[in-house]
Amino acid sequence: MPAKVYSDQDADLAVLRGKTLAVLGFGSQGHAHALNLKDSGLQVIIGLYPGSPSIPVAQEMGFEVVSTAEAVRRGDVIFLALPDTKQPGIYQRDIAPNLTAGKTLLFSHGFSIHFKTVVPPKNLNVILVAPKGPGHIVRRQYTEGKGVPSLIAVYQNPGKLAKQIALAWAKGIGATRAGVIQTTFREETETDLFGEQTVLCGGVSALILAGYQTLVQAGYQPEMAYFECLHELKLIVDLINEAGISGMRFSISETAKWGDVSVGPRIIDAGVKRRMKAVLKDIQSGKFARGWIREYQGGYRRYQALLKKGQQHPIEKVGARLRGLMPWMKKRSIKGVQAAY
Repeated sequence: MPAKVYSDQDADLAVLRGKTLAVLGFGSQGHAHALNLKDSGLQVIIGLYPGSPSIPVAQEMGFEVVSTAEAVRRGDVIFLALPDTKQPGIYQRDIAPNLTAGKTLLFSHGFSIHFKTVVPPKNLNVILVAPKGPGHIVRRQYTEGKGVPSLIAVYQNPGKLAKQIALAWAKGIGATRAGVIQTTFREETETDLFGEQTVLCGGVSALILAGYQTLVQAGYQPEMAYFECLHELKLIVDLINEAGISGMRFSISETAKWGDVSVGPRIIDAGVKRRMKAVLKDIQSGKFARGWIREYQGGYRRYQALLKKGQQHPIEKVGARLRGLMPWMKKRSIKGVQAAY
């Protein structure tokens, strides 16, 4: 049975009026939620640690910035817009001591709650509002009168208004313009991790690099390999995003379609699916989460080494030069890009 899709008429901003919405962190999701909620006429404060580079940025955008602890004390709804690995420490130090019954903790990803790295008291509402897009898109779509589809979930509901608060927050950030679907913390967390690892990030990155290396090792020019295996991917993904896989096939040549349906299953075969199932099992059992937590606690050594190795791959040098030939293309620097707090 299709999931119910909630829209503007299902959510009431009055649920949040007169309340203080505390956004902890001012990175990708934090800044987008804060700005959209403010523009929706709601009272928003920002909680940051002393010396955070985000403090002047938030102040320039018109926000009152206070310490994390003070934001929790003053906040009725408290959004943990913080990296998953940093949430437990900040929760123990600055959040938990300042919580009182009836407040609402809000997350945009269920990792900390589902894997119990954060365990809130039972007298709090605990909800999730998870836009299905990065923060800059959440903000841009809102300013254009549109919205990014989002998920909501309720983990604890002692005040019996948790769902209404989640829907009101979703409306405040523009999500109900596009549609909101209810899920659970478990489902959101496990499917999100699986998608990132096997398709959206890990799978796509590995597929691009394997295709590039195959062509270059066969003697083809790196520029040709880059265009065929990376540059044109956006064109295909845009078609899929707009019209589904069948819609994409409608827009490409017969030769491309035949290669798609006859050769694609030879590449992404039953062995890939078996390994995907193993990855999903690691996510469901908590093995991935435990490993990621150990990596963070150990100082991100392997994580940083793998990122550095990726940055040094020849495809990055070739790509930078070719993107430089296209002045109309928006450029982004990866230096210092992290989940800001």
